[in-house]
Amino acid sequence: MPYTAPRPRPRWWTELLLLLVVYVAYSAGRLLARGDVTTAVDHGLAILRAEKALLLNAEHPLNRLFSQTPAIGIPADFMYASLHYLVTPVVLVWLFRRRPLRYRAARTWLMLSTLLGLVGFTLMPTCPPRLLDASHGFVDTMAQYSSYGWWGGEASAPRGMGGMTNQYAAMPSLHVGWALWCGVMLWRHGRTPLMKALGVAYPLLTTLVVMGTANHYFLDAVAGAAVMGLGALATRPALRLADRLRARYAPAPSGPKSPIVGAGCQTSAGERFPGQRTSSAGADDSTPAAAR
Repeated sequence: MPYTAPRPRPRWWTELLLLLVVYVAYSAGRLLARGDVTTAVDHGLAILRAEKALLLNAEHPLNRLFSQTPAIGIPADFMYASLHYLVTPVVLVWLFRRRPLRYRAARTWLMLSTLLGLVGFTLMPTCPPRLLDASHGFVDTMAQYSSYGWWGGEASAPRGMGGMTNQYAAMPSLHVGWALWCGVMLWRHGRTPLMKALGVAYPLLTTLVVMGTANHYFLDAVAGAAVMGLGALATRPALRLADRLRARYAPAPSGPKSPIVGAGCQTSAGERFPGQRTSSAGADDSTPAAAR
């Protein structure tokens, strides 16, 4: 059997660089994917009409609860503005350190799904509920409670930096998509009941938060979950392709090709390895081994 060198553990600095490159490309793509505001509003209203026809309009009652109850609305705004950027990196680091054999596939799944989400933003710019005309019954809780946090009236961006984000990138919801990824990782690889409970609670709570703060429609959340599903399906083929490219273009290892001493070679009659002890004088092959 040919010797195959074990796959080295990913280096943290190369992983960090890779993730930064993907995130910068994703952020820049979001900005470049800004569509016409009128088109984005039309898409948002079409989603709202579809939800009402399907009796899925949970955004209005949740938004009324969040906007009329500061004890719920303010923590929800903090969650929306922060957990998306904190929990996902923490889970990545946890996988890298504690589940290194699972890390590569998990990281690839997250990256592919994020890039698929960027395609969705480009093809369907969508106005979130909070930016619709007030006649549609939504309150922008991020603006309402902005004095309690670092954000202004432009989503979760810090005050004065709203121009650096695309407020019409609502479909799909990657807040929900990334939360679902975190939940699956915690459920699948966590070893305690608490970890598994957090794996279930976090994506569900995120879905409620994005709707209650009027940042996303329910169908945005469904689309975020669908994007993660497509990313999961594409992960294994992507890894196989990466392995083939690595095998083709990576330099050949300089070490021994076989871990077996002598690579399976045998000595001929009368030959011996250097330093090999010889039998005592007079002993021949017919002498029993116990008598030597």
